[in-house]
Amino acid sequence: MTTGERPDDQEVVQTAAEAAEDVIFARYSRSDVRDFDVTVSFEDDQLELDVYLDADDSQQDPEVVADDAVLAARNAVDELLA
Repeated sequence: MTTGERPDDQEVVQTAAEAAEDVIFARYSRSDVRDFDVTVSFEDDQLELDVYLDADDSQQDPEVVADDAVLAARNAVDELLA
């Protein structure tokens, strides 16, 4: 992407998904994550995010981590579009 050029929808989706996964695997080792799903869509300048996380809850609440992953994804997209 060159300066001043708007990222395409695929780049926005990829950026959001990567940011969400980064949060999940910063908080949990891969062996502690039983299942996860990051669903992202970006249409008509609307970002839709959903993160499902099934992980060992002995150290952290998976719902809190999933919420943090959504926030990180939104922030990453905001930075990309700024």
